[in-house]
Amino acid sequence: MNEQINQNDISHVVEADKAHVWHHLVQHAKFDTVDPNIIVEGKGMRVWNQAGREFVDAVSGGVWTVNVGYGRESIANAVRDQLMKMNYFAGSAGSIPGALFAEKLIEKMPGMSRVYYSNSGSEANEKCFKIVRQIAHNKYGGKKHKILYRERDYHGTTIATLSAGGQDERKGQYGPFTPGFVEVPHCLEYRSQWGEVDDYGIRAANAIEEVILREGPDTVGALCLEPVTAGGGVITPPEGYWERVQEICKKYDILLHIDEVVCGMGRTGTWFGYQHYGIEPDMVTMAKGVASGYAAISCTVTTEAVFQMFKADPSDPMSYFRDISTFGGCTAGPAAALENMRILEDENLLENTTSMGDYLIEKLEELKAKHPIIGDVRGKGLFCGAELVKDRDTREPVEESVSQAIVGACMANDGVIIGVTNRSLKGFNNTLCLSPALICTKSDLDQIAESIDTAITQVAAG
Repeated sequence: MNEQINQNDISHVVEADKAHVWHHLVQHAKFDTVDPNIIVEGKGMRVWNQAGREFVDAVSGGVWTVNVGYGRESIANAVRDQLMKMNYFAGSAGSIPGALFAEKLIEKMPGMSRVYYSNSGSEANEKCFKIVRQIAHNKYGGKKHKILYRERDYHGTTIATLSAGGQDERKGQYGPFTPGFVEVPHCLEYRSQWGEVDDYGIRAANAIEEVILREGPDTVGALCLEPVTAGGGVITPPEGYWERVQEICKKYDILLHIDEVVCGMGRTGTWFGYQHYGIEPDMVTMAKGVASGYAAISCTVTTEAVFQMFKADPSDPMSYFRDISTFGGCTAGPAAALENMRILEDENLLENTTSMGDYLIEKLEELKAKHPIIGDVRGKGLFCGAELVKDRDTREPVEESVSQAIVGACMANDGVIIGVTNRSLKGFNNTLCLSPALICTKSDLDQIAESIDTAITQVAAG
């Protein structure tokens, strides 16, 4: 840790935080007796708090964002240089980094064509919803407006994106929700809704078709899915699932919207998670890893066919996409994203993600062999989960307090920060989540696995 930070008295910062900052996802009653954790510095995969304690970050900033690690001076310099030249103009005009990053991004996404900038994953997904609704009005008389979403998937924190969210606890107390969003079943074979079935992936995909037929294909405009379900339990799709989903969308003229907010920019070992499965999306959204948290940026990417629908009738003053994102005009985001992408390429971080991801799964399988509390291990690249159960035969999930205790023990014992499904699904907040930076080494992963091993042993012993 920087010696200057050690020498500084930041007690006033702590008091200011306690008095005025409203933290995300935190019950603040505990701060009546304890101080909040303030992260003051980061380097590589490690961060330091106000007390100078070092932590190994196995969740890339807590929410799967800092893909290339902390302390990247070249990204900071790229942002600084861009801001001094031109910091902002509304997205109705272009910018140099905006044009150049869009060009680089599309090179990584065959079949895609256009990039719309905004500043968060929630906002990027809402752009897709608005695209679908506007197409419904312009092409289908307003009828083909429904948007399907999947149980356990998450697409954002606004009311509209919560309307498309498949996590009941996360949606709790925020209704009523936006009409026209319809849920389809999840695809977690470990929690099969149909018992033991052959070709579970096909069965789970066919369940989507059943919903479409129930609602009426002429009313359904889009299907919004994560390539790998993130906060709903790190769910990798079963064999055959995506191929059948693609068939269904084409059969019923339904736009396929892939939410890559978590999986995008190398997290799963390819540039985007959908690229593992031969998917041909109509719209793709991304945010977190696009600039690794060095600047706020999100992108809504579409095919040229989708884009052209908003040029069809120039004489109609309502025909173009009448949307705006104020901070989609910030140049810091694409400037940081360009340098972030260069790092991913030059340091071969996609290849590292694949090899280290395999190693992480191997370490989790070793823990599963040792600890009966681990019922299932799953993941793709450096995005992995371990589901905790009371009994492997019944697959009854552990109490949330148990999974939370393991997370707490990792931090308290070894300074290792891991994640867990949180306020998502009542009774199923039981999956440990790991998403270390794409720069991680075997030594880093050994340290993380050893900490989980110790924590499970400690919690199991009571």
